[in-house]
Amino acid sequence: MGLTIGVDIGGTKIAAGVVDEDGNILSVHKVPTPGTPEGIVDAIASAVEGARAGHEIVGVGIGAAGYVNRQRSTVYFAPNIYWRNEPLKEKVEARTGLPVVVENDANAAAWGEYKFGAGKGHRNVICITLGTGLGGGVIIGNKLRRGHFGVAAEFGHIRMVPDGLLCGCGSQGCWEQYASGRALVRYATQRANATPENAETLLSLGDGTPEGIEGKHVSMAARQGDPVAVDSYRELARWVGAGLADLASLFDPSAFIVGGGLSEEGELVLDPIRKSYKRWLVGGNWRPVAEVRAAELGNKAGLVGAADLARQPDPIM
Repeated sequence: MGLTIGVDIGGTKIAAGVVDEDGNILSVHKVPTPGTPEGIVDAIASAVEGARAGHEIVGVGIGAAGYVNRQRSTVYFAPNIYWRNEPLKEKVEARTGLPVVVENDANAAAWGEYKFGAGKGHRNVICITLGTGLGGGVIIGNKLRRGHFGVAAEFGHIRMVPDGLLCGCGSQGCWEQYASGRALVRYATQRANATPENAETLLSLGDGTPEGIEGKHVSMAARQGDPVAVDSYRELARWVGAGLADLASLFDPSAFIVGGGLSEEGELVLDPIRKSYKRWLVGGNWRPVAEVRAAELGNKAGLVGAADLARQPDPIM
């Protein structure tokens, strides 16, 4: 199929990378992320043009944080960009002259890990991304499952707690309110307020107050054995593992792949997640248990996955 370009839309920059059929990134071009929806379309086109120089490109895949239709053309809704029924495929094609597909960014990252990272060798994989929020993707029978309308696997907005914490989506009790980077900081802040004597290391890494705690402080303090930081990770892992157990009941994958910024902490977060998953898995002592593995591609997963999905046949066909 030849070379394709994957586009990753970040909060501060948009990266476009030329990717070969083995998942290798041959070149990358980055531009700042503008503040307007139309400006972002122009920036995507600019990044694509910068990346394609000197390469014969057959298509473009764009990873967008939002609900994307099944035809891989329109962003129904993007929470961080004011896109509402945005015909992104049409607009970028008009500016670049290249075939374009649009994918949900978490789906793109899941596909990248399945094809070229921690999911290689598996046919049935569930990926979750633990970052500021919680996203995911489903690969069953070697196919990315988008659902009838294209918006499947919005795991972060499964309601875990009826009438629970208010979520940015407008609902209450969503999984990402209990299993995400924001949740980790909240746990640490609450515990440091309650028992500051157990958070000396954690507090020393910030401005000395619980309100000054950041995610990086919790990670650094946990590695040093700070009781509040370690307990905060355990609380996060309890909720992640419980959610994975529910997903196992739905999909029965051979592996769960945990990506996103929090996965970079390795066994600090993965070991308690595995324990919680096994604890909440129905029949866990008598049934096969899926692996829980760390993602391998890091922040390249979305770009590589989007580029490779540009080579895949139209899922409607």
